[in-house]
Amino acid sequence: MSTQKRLNQFIAHNTKYSRREADKLIADGKVKLNNRIVSDLSSKVGDEDKVKINDRLIHPKEHFTVIVYHKQKGELVSKKDDRGRKTIYDNLPKKYAHYLSVGRLDFASEGLLLLTDSPVIADALMHSDIERMYYLKIKGDVSEPMIQAMRTGLTAPDATKGAHPKTEITSMTFAPFLAYAVLGSSGGYTKVKVVLNEGKNRELRRFFGYFDTEVVELKRVSFGRVDLGTLKPGKHRFLSTSEYEDLRSFLKDRGIRY
Repeated sequence: MSTQKRLNQFIAHNTKYSRREADKLIADGKVKLNNRIVSDLSSKVGDEDKVKINDRLIHPKEHFTVIVYHKQKGELVSKKDDRGRKTIYDNLPKKYAHYLSVGRLDFASEGLLLLTDSPVIADALMHSDIERMYYLKIKGDVSEPMIQAMRTGLTAPDATKGAHPKTEITSMTFAPFLAYAVLGSSGGYTKVKVVLNEGKNRELRRFFGYFDTEVVELKRVSFGRVDLGTLKPGKHRFLSTSEYEDLRSFLKDRGIRY
């Protein structure tokens, strides 16, 4: 049975072009589907279809690559920034310029970030319920209402504290944390370890912000069984063989074709 995907997704997965660039190529009449120029941006591609860009046949990738990057504070997870701030792609080797990040860590956060050359893999991992572990440092103490919300979840009508100033998301529902531990307090700050299985926009900053508490440090240390380990800030590595096996099992279990 043939599996169909959008033409721009097929191009982005199998070439250096992004989906937006693929849309432009299609609109400019540079893409052929089964030797016919295609202009419909919603066109679908099946397993047996042939796609050409500028009359060059695109060969579907049979493999994908995932890298682990230790994001530093003061880096944006973005291709470019109109304010000229440093992005992760300024630090990564140029050959990874077309890789997609699996979710984001905000400008002031650090830690483990996965990147891949497969949009299918990026989307699957981003919207998965795989566990993510974080170490936090908050201003003040962990209160009983915070603990209760970590245990049972929370619906916050106003979740703008801790959010980006230009956010359009004002309310948020937080699922119960999978695990949490208060690691200690000193100098007016408390260190906390938490485990979540979702990755909403600035979720932890918004959660603690709801209790008028500022997160002053945030570091992601694991994503599923992929661990940051001793990887130094600003450095990257490939997934290990066992990590690739785990990922392929995850994709197979969910019927995701890549």
